[in-house]
Amino acid sequence: MEREAMEFDVVIVGAGPAGLSAACRLKQQALEHGQDISVCVVEKGSEVGAHILSGAIFEPRALDELFPDWQALGAPLLTPVKRDDIYFLRDAERASKVPDFFVPRTLHNEGNYIISLGNLCRWLAQQAEALGVEIYPGFAAQQALFDDQGRVCGILTGELGVDRDGQPRAGYTAGMELRGKYTLFGEGCRGHIGKQLIEHFDLDRDADAQHYGLGLKEIWEIDPQRHEPGLVVHTAGWPLDNDNPGGAFLYHLENHQVVVGLIVDLSYRNPHLSPFDEFQRYKHHPVIRQYLEGGKRISYGARAICKGGFNSLPKMVFAGGALIGCDLGTLNFAKIKGSHTAMKSGMLAADAIVQALAQGRGGDELHEYVEGFQASWLHDELLRSRNFGAALHKFGAIAGGAFNFVDQNLFAGRLPFTLRDRQPDYSRLQPAAKAPRIDYPKPDGKLSFDKLSSVFLSSTNHEEDQPVHLQLKDPELPISLNLPLYDEPAQRYCPAGVYEVVNSDEGRPRLQINAQNCLHCKTCDIKDPAQNITWVAPEGAGGPNYPNM
Repeated sequence: MEREAMEFDVVIVGAGPAGLSAACRLKQQALEHGQDISVCVVEKGSEVGAHILSGAIFEPRALDELFPDWQALGAPLLTPVKRDDIYFLRDAERASKVPDFFVPRTLHNEGNYIISLGNLCRWLAQQAEALGVEIYPGFAAQQALFDDQGRVCGILTGELGVDRDGQPRAGYTAGMELRGKYTLFGEGCRGHIGKQLIEHFDLDRDADAQHYGLGLKEIWEIDPQRHEPGLVVHTAGWPLDNDNPGGAFLYHLENHQVVVGLIVDLSYRNPHLSPFDEFQRYKHHPVIRQYLEGGKRISYGARAICKGGFNSLPKMVFAGGALIGCDLGTLNFAKIKGSHTAMKSGMLAADAIVQALAQGRGGDELHEYVEGFQASWLHDELLRSRNFGAALHKFGAIAGGAFNFVDQNLFAGRLPFTLRDRQPDYSRLQPAAKAPRIDYPKPDGKLSFDKLSSVFLSSTNHEEDQPVHLQLKDPELPISLNLPLYDEPAQRYCPAGVYEVVNSDEGRPRLQINAQNCLHCKTCDIKDPAQNITWVAPEGAGGPNYPNM
């Protein structure tokens, strides 16, 4: 098929903090050195920020480097952190507040801000366009392009107007080739092209298994009398435990709003566990309920996060391109922060490309990116936090927390050994027959809610008559293997009700996929115990439309 093609010096996939920081840095450096560098950013969301979801407490270190005058430029960092409250929840009613002295230094947030990462990305996009970057929202990168030497030379965007059977509908538009001398992949956690490239180039050959969490988040408008702008609340313990770990947060933004969320470690063992329902009952705990009672929930969303950190980093570069941000896995789980690290990775990749283009190069491996990373504060920060997640997995919340206190507060992350955690998250599920069933309370419609009303708040939409973007390698396996062995956990781990086991007309069970509900969280691609589900990008502009997550 003859496709339209556009040529750029640099193509960037994903308008998140990594991709937009790379784009801005490229143009800044080009201006400084008198170079003409054309930069294109392609974004699958309907607009920049539509698919962005994060807690988020933001450390401005990378932003200070990228735009030292960000305050004068109006960056949306409006609520400085005033206080950290950390609790261990002992059960559904009791909690113990952790004294500041015993909190790992990585969880202190002095100098940081409570933000909407989606709004920060919208602001970064404005700065990028002012610098001359071309940004194309609503176009999903579908696959990497390779030249005749096997080097990445750009991406192909997805077709528009294809029906469920793969046939063109009225208004059909073919995919477009966006070609670049270098291509940066900043798709976020478990990016589907990044996943393909890691496998194609065997980039994770020397890395530990990547580890993930599922973050569920809501925004609430609360009673002004209960609102404390700048208050940060973190909790560990209930409703999760050492076999099914995770943690939670509640942050007080401006305008009488709070964000509340639960991060469920996708290494959890009980196949009956439902992250969504754990989140809903979490909000009834007195520590959290005291802020939410009488309030109104106005937004909901979910997204997987990479939390393997330094030990799980794949090789960063390949011929013609590089991984940045959460496609690479730069989140610092010890801080529960990944935005500043994603931004820095994009900036380092941009600096390397500027050097390479100045030398007339293109299509090779960006060794300057690797060298710049190794010499940067990003490398140092991730190296010092390398034991954090593994300690929690191996020793549990209390003993692991004690280990991390010693590691971070007494040794500043310089203990002379490294804890390893090489078991993939998907392989940790127990058989359903050996795991206790969980009786979740019915939602009350005040603090807790059902999945469908929650998905409605995410403004998720997909064209119904398009190919299903959740692909099964073996369509029979969910019923033949996952159902008898694990009670098909997809119907619970999905936070959007995409997967249901229903009876066919013949009375036999089958897996129904409600792809229109998909929040693009990628949990199914990560947690399916048979690794039978592959998430690929649907038509551009499909998915959630988060206003300020």
